[in-house]
Amino acid sequence: MNISIASYSFHGLLREGKIDLFGYLESCKYRYHLQTADIWNGMLLSVEDDYLAKVKEALSERELTLVNLCVDGAHIWEDDPEERERNYRNALAHLHAAEVLGAKTVRIDAGVRADTFTDEQFDWIVKRYLEYARRALDNGYKVGPENHWGAEVIPENMRRLCEAVNHPAFGVLLHFRGNEGDRVMAPWAMHTHISWTITENCLVESMTMLRDAGYTGCWGVEHHSGQYEYSEVAIQVARVRDVLCHW
Repeated sequence: MNISIASYSFHGLLREGKIDLFGYLESCKYRYHLQTADIWNGMLLSVEDDYLAKVKEALSERELTLVNLCVDGAHIWEDDPEERERNYRNALAHLHAAEVLGAKTVRIDAGVRADTFTDEQFDWIVKRYLEYARRALDNGYKVGPENHWGAEVIPENMRRLCEAVNHPAFGVLLHFRGNEGDRVMAPWAMHTHISWTITENCLVESMTMLRDAGYTGCWGVEHHSGQYEYSEVAIQVARVRDVLCHW
């Protein structure tokens, strides 16, 4: 079944030095019996080619497909032009990493901590996403933001952004919230984050809505508590698997 676990789900274990990227890949394959990896770059030690080659080998050995590379520290907009340029360079480095590792989707946030985009911010963000999407199309993946902080939390902002970029290799990492906003963004969904809250409260409704909107991607779960991660992630995966079995 097409299920993945965002490696951020183990950030508590990572902080305690009890897991690394290779342990995460081992867990995906042998603890959770998945065919996918879903890497958050907080677990990726480098984007240099020699390190990426080791990660690629580890993916191949376990017959895992990288369904998403989730990139922090590369969001498009910062008010400070120097920070904006630094993030741009980081985004390009991670797009290269995605291409080396064969990622199917890449999450790079828009930025902007306020609830709305100014015209300057919006135009700049659209320009960058178009650049990234053209590159993604040439290399067989999709790229786009996640609705999880700042202006991206507002569904109408995301609709406006998606309609402005309007590119086949652009999409949204849909961080389910269990409200009408999920439905607004569903046509552009390229990957998902299914939290514990969604798993416990409205999993069937959320997944059914997205399926009915035509979604055919991977069902990615993400755990946030930083505690009991191995067991609680197992519960989330089992419940998503149960929905898929009933389908």
